[in-house]
Amino acid sequence: MAMYSRQESRKWAKENLHGLANVVIPSFTQDLKGLNETGIRHDVKRSIELGFTGTLLVAETATTLDEYIQFTKIAVDEAQGKLTIIHHASFHTLEENIVAVQAAEKAGAQLVLLSYPANFYPKDSQEIYEYTKVFCEATNLGVILFPVPLWNFERLHPAAIDPKIIRQLLDDVPNIVAIKAEGGMPLIAGFTQCYQLFNDDVIVTTPLEKDAFALGNLVPIQWMGTSNYEMYGDVLPKLFNLMKEGRFEEVYEQYWKLTPARSTIGRFMASTDGAGLVNRMLWKYASWLTGFNGGPLRQPTMKINQTQMSAIRQALIKSGIDVTNDDDSQFFIGRNPEVNVKSESDLLKQS
Repeated sequence: MAMYSRQESRKWAKENLHGLANVVIPSFTQDLKGLNETGIRHDVKRSIELGFTGTLLVAETATTLDEYIQFTKIAVDEAQGKLTIIHHASFHTLEENIVAVQAAEKAGAQLVLLSYPANFYPKDSQEIYEYTKVFCEATNLGVILFPVPLWNFERLHPAAIDPKIIRQLLDDVPNIVAIKAEGGMPLIAGFTQCYQLFNDDVIVTTPLEKDAFALGNLVPIQWMGTSNYEMYGDVLPKLFNLMKEGRFEEVYEQYWKLTPARSTIGRFMASTDGAGLVNRMLWKYASWLTGFNGGPLRQPTMKINQTQMSAIRQALIKSGIDVTNDDDSQFFIGRNPEVNVKSESDLLKQS
């Protein structure tokens, strides 16, 4: 259950959300018929070791709703309060998202990142308002509003969600606690406008480290997330602390060192923009290089090829990131491979 009431959620967020929230992509058994609990626990533990303060449990990897709630329970148990566990409201319909968030709340999630379904096609901005309000009213958890060019909302307003609608939502929905402001990318105006208009009410952040660490030298940013920051190992949590301490010369020195990795991975991600999807396999591979579990992903999934893997590995090395010496073939097995015992037993019975 939530650690706060809907009316207290903004106060809770302002007091408790600090540092960086990365992502954990679920790990599966080798036959892909179940979750790999050991791999999931490994990744939660690794997130804590690297200095992250929260993590998003990614939902866009063909997990069933029951599996996702199991994923949440495992992560909450392993985190033991050392990470803010963030629910990913990215299921098929509003109705399913309500069922999912209520179950995740019972399982111990503490925050929600609100996505919108692929089949949601609002005819005007008011329908975005209505969807968001109905969802938020169904949970006591604090909700992160997420204007970003993934929802096809730019046909209604270039900033993805009209700032007037955001204002209306903040006035009417007390448990919106943060805005992950990526509207209008690659422009930064989506963040700067939200920051100027709404940062007194809720936490306004950009998860894009290429923007955040430059902007954070000019305006206070108390929390960053959610993104695949773990691909840089422990560098970004340390960089965030330098920024909070006002050590800007050191921030920029490290910031520029990340250019090879930033540009290489950014280039591969840009090549998938037309699909309207995040390449979770690419994210999972990059995090495997820095100590995360890796392992197979279910279809449908975007793929990663050897040219990309080699380029990412070398770019991280050039950026000063410690990466594994393990052969890339080991990524598809994972650091903690598990066999689905039930499936193996069924196969033996059939034979």
